[in-house]
Amino acid sequence: MKRNFLMHYVALAIIVLGLASCGNVSLGDLENLGKAAEGLMQPKDQWHSLVKETKADAQVAGNTLTYGSHTYTVNGDIDFNNNDHRTPTATVTFTNIPSGYAEFEAVYNGLLGKSLQGTAAMVPMAIEIYARDANTGKKCFDLLCNSSSTVDGIIRILKTKLVPSEYSPEDDKYIQRYMAAALLKGAVNSNAYAPEEPYTVELCASPNGVQDSPLMGGTTYYLYILAHGWDSEQRAVDVFQPAGSTTYKVCNCPSTYTQCKNIMGTWAGLK
Repeated sequence: MKRNFLMHYVALAIIVLGLASCGNVSLGDLENLGKAAEGLMQPKDQWHSLVKETKADAQVAGNTLTYGSHTYTVNGDIDFNNNDHRTPTATVTFTNIPSGYAEFEAVYNGLLGKSLQGTAAMVPMAIEIYARDANTGKKCFDLLCNSSSTVDGIIRILKTKLVPSEYSPEDDKYIQRYMAAALLKGAVNSNAYAPEEPYTVELCASPNGVQDSPLMGGTTYYLYILAHGWDSEQRAVDVFQPAGSTTYKVCNCPSTYTQCKNIMGTWAGLK
């Protein structure tokens, strides 16, 4: 497969050079052709077809949001007075990964973005969407995160961790397509990162607690996603609330996309 991508790339490069020498293409045309060539080098994700911008009304009843046939529920609270930083005090359960940006935005604005745990729990959702479709995933991170620099830092790592390229050796252990699943309850490397259903993100407070962030213009809350895909189950997510805002933003979460334990078996994917 990698050889086929390389052959397509070489063929396109020859065409570009030929057109350029004849003066038949503009600089803009060359840039577009270059982007097309880059696209040829990246095979589509196996679950790419699950990204569909289906529109539905988001219905909120209590602590549950329903979008089409998908449901999202927030339970508990982040207890910053609890000194046990290994036991969840809050959970977010959901039946499916959001189908695309439209659903992700509806879920964020309608329910999950209004709580600390809900906002943090959208990190694995955004990672999985990015793996399925990079453009859609970036839009989700743009909504979820507090700044473009935060998004750029996440994407810079994810594009090397989730997506095989022509430079990846066969069975490259660095590529961990199952990384989002590793953040979900019940998913461990020995069961091929198959989480319990409905999917659940378990969370608690970090010892760093709550800190005013005057330079950022708001307050930062330090949380853990508790997951068992790593030697340490505490995956830090820093959540920021701008002053006067009713929603939260992710401002830091590198431990959610660092190398987890290599999978044992074949990953079945997420719904």
